[in-house]
Amino acid sequence: MQARIFDFHHSTGKKLGRLKKESEQDGEYRVAKRLHAVLLCRDGRSSGEISTLLQAPRSKVSEWLRLYETQGYEALLEGHRSGRPRGLSEEQEVQLSDLIESGPTAYGFLGGVWTAPMVARVIETEFGIAYHPGHVCRLLHQLEFSIQRPRRILAKADPGKQNRWRR
Repeated sequence: MQARIFDFHHSTGKKLGRLKKESEQDGEYRVAKRLHAVLLCRDGRSSGEISTLLQAPRSKVSEWLRLYETQGYEALLEGHRSGRPRGLSEEQEVQLSDLIESGPTAYGFLGGVWTAPMVARVIETEFGIAYHPGHVCRLLHQLEFSIQRPRRILAKADPGKQNRWRR
């Protein structure tokens, strides 16, 4: 296999160096690393040397160099990473919000306060999507629900005696 060597105009090298600095300042370190790999290749470094210098897998360095060679520096920029697709649609989230606002007793639970496992069970029965109770808390926060924690108050306690005890 023959090594890639880029021989581009001096102004192109300056442009790539400027783009590398801008991406570092913007916090886009992965883009800066890719541009740095192209600049190192222009200086005559092999993909093995570049991978050692940048602490990146050699296969990734070769891919970055191939992308630059075929599509230009635009191919090295960050694209949109979709991540995991959402489980509930916006319409389903509205339906869930309505169910939560109606209260757990209206849904058929005995308790008067929603818990994360209860909401997870509702989501699974209504929409067929299984959520971990830990994720349900994040989902409820996104839907602008707040966590309500019960305060422990003695039912037959005398507030005057409690203040005296605290003092």
